[in-house]
Amino acid sequence: MKFGAHDALIVVDLQYGFMPGGHLPVPGGDEVVPIVNRIARQFENVVLTQDWHPAGHWSFASTHPGRKPYDIVPMAYGDQVLWPDHCVQGTHDAEFHADLDIPWAQLIIRKGYHIAVDSYSAFHAADRKTPTGLASYLRERSIGRVFVCGLATDFCVAWTALDGRAAGFDVTVIEDACRGIDVAGSLDKAWADMAAAGVERHSSAALGV
Repeated sequence: MKFGAHDALIVVDLQYGFMPGGHLPVPGGDEVVPIVNRIARQFENVVLTQDWHPAGHWSFASTHPGRKPYDIVPMAYGDQVLWPDHCVQGTHDAEFHADLDIPWAQLIIRKGYHIAVDSYSAFHAADRKTPTGLASYLRERSIGRVFVCGLATDFCVAWTALDGRAAGFDVTVIEDACRGIDVAGSLDKAWADMAAAGVERHSSAALGV
């Protein structure tokens, strides 16, 4: 497959917090970094996302006495999985992996910085009302196809892909450039939801990258 000016790669949350040794490690998360670097060389348009939580974020289990990570609690915007404290602003945990090598990426979308609202998607916070501006950015640059990779498949990657489709973009998830957490069947559900929404699922080899 050929990629051009109307295509963009969205690289989701390749930060130390989601790597082995991080505060919310995704199994095999570090394995995708060289794959993403290789894929990115085929794209002139690259967007990076960065989880960027304030201390005491409401999605942290530590903010809710008596709760533990992976409990689910109701929030004003819906059910919220509680996470270990992770990717806190200004910490090593929030930094991009040092081996991520995409210096020509034009845009970094920081998300999760509203203390009372979590944010998985590159397009909207979890309240489904607070946009990041990414859709307008892509449209203004006449980008119609987006390819998504990164961490984690069943949360930030899936929400980004689903919101991209809802915004009218053609979306493909590059499955070997992602890894999942899989909380209570969340990985299978994410793939099913993406398929139902018309998100394509391909390996990097199938795309010729």
